[in-house]
Amino acid sequence: MILTITSIILLQMTGCSQGNNKSTGASKHVGGPCEGCEAIFESPIPFKQLKSFDTLPDFNEPGPKMEISGTVYQREGKIPAQDVVIYVYHTDQTGHYTPGPNARGWEKRNGRIRGWMKTDKNGFYRFYTLKPAQYPNTNIPAHIHIVIKEPDKNEYYIDEFLFEGDAFLTASERDRQEKRGGSGIISLRNSSGMLHGTRNIILGLNIAGY
Repeated sequence: MILTITSIILLQMTGCSQGNNKSTGASKHVGGPCEGCEAIFESPIPFKQLKSFDTLPDFNEPGPKMEISGTVYQREGKIPAQDVVIYVYHTDQTGHYTPGPNARGWEKRNGRIRGWMKTDKNGFYRFYTLKPAQYPNTNIPAHIHIVIKEPDKNEYYIDEFLFEGDAFLTASERDRQEKRGGSGIISLRNSSGMLHGTRNIILGLNIAGY
């Protein structure tokens, strides 16, 4: 009896930690293994209430301010995809995934600099943040991780955001990219002290089982 009650309490706690966001059964499983993709369900705002834009926690701190936006398209690449949830996270200005105070769940690994948004009727999304720093003492390009969740499918990752001009974005690194959802390599332009980049995403492109 004690074990049964304990199990129920644990299940309830797990459910509360993910709010009302967790899918109750995607009609199709795609994308292959995706460690940590469940972090998308830790949005502090229910998916139904997400806006098409977000400002990440670091934006008003010292560093190169950046705005990234784009359109998410359905598989044929022409029709905008509405209500696609996007989760992004990246390193801080020291190159680390530093969690915030009282971090819980995947924030302990992904760090505090993360955000959630949902495409509008035009498939549009936008987020504001600082350009991430590279991992210390490595030759890995600076990048932003991204996970998406379509209404009728499970969550899956697509290619990271990478930045043209990065000294570590070599030819071999470019060849290594899978182009999941399309190329994640973007060009940044500076306007009025802010970097701007555009990345359009095609759902299902180079995604296993799509």
